[in-house]
Amino acid sequence: MEQAIARARALPCWSDPREIEPLEGGITNLNLTLMDRGRKYVVRFGDDIPEHGVMRFNELAISRAAAAAGISPAVHHVEAGILVLEFVEAAPLAETDLHDQATLEDVAHLIARAHREVTALARGPIVTFWVFHILRDYAGFLSSRNSPHVSKLPRLMQEAENLEKAVGKVDLVLGHNDLLPANILRGEDRFWLVDWEYGGFNSPLFDLGGLATNCGLPDEAERFLLKTYFGAEPDAGLKQSYNAMKCASLLRETMWSMVSELTSSIEFDYRAYTDSNLDRYRRAYEKL
Repeated sequence: MEQAIARARALPCWSDPREIEPLEGGITNLNLTLMDRGRKYVVRFGDDIPEHGVMRFNELAISRAAAAAGISPAVHHVEAGILVLEFVEAAPLAETDLHDQATLEDVAHLIARAHREVTALARGPIVTFWVFHILRDYAGFLSSRNSPHVSKLPRLMQEAENLEKAVGKVDLVLGHNDLLPANILRGEDRFWLVDWEYGGFNSPLFDLGGLATNCGLPDEAERFLLKTYFGAEPDAGLKQSYNAMKCASLLRETMWSMVSELTSSIEFDYRAYTDSNLDRYRRAYEKL
């Protein structure tokens, strides 16, 4: 931590850096806050993470597009392994916040706006976040590293194949792809989306299903989420695609954690996170 603080203080974008403090909550990156000339900033440390498909050029391009759309904080400075963003006075949501219908409605509109406007404003190369390719890649990585979860992979990959078929054809938008409630901030006059490291072109159903599973939404709230996003009651075909993609988002979170058990240096109980998400995935898959 002291090394990160020293590196943050030495960045060339400051005049008088002060009050450098850790920003809690991340399970992939190290984040700090810092004051300079009366303004507050977030300093994000993170290199590419090839095993997770995280490429920082991609995160930067999408962060700039999201800032131009007024959905994310502005980028202040960037260099290898560091992204500096303007700090916004806002509080991260908790799972229970999304159980309030008014909040869920606002967030559904925010996601729809992000899918429209960030897609239109993004420039340069952008990665594709196709969850079923990611799952196959994770399976290969786990097998090559002799993960303790190798014996589970044949069944999980067969189920992933079934889910991909059930999803069917998709629309393509630039999605956030990591809609944990903590990545949605409630400000005084707006909501914000932050942390675009997994951003990429995907089906909008992945963000919607990911939000629902990450927040434990009940069935009626999920119906309301889909109706609000699409502007109409979901038909049987949409429900099938959505439920399959929701399961895929849970499987991706599970296998993300399996890989992180082997590779991450962040102090976090990935094994417990794997077990929790695998249980949630299993229950969702059995309901299909």
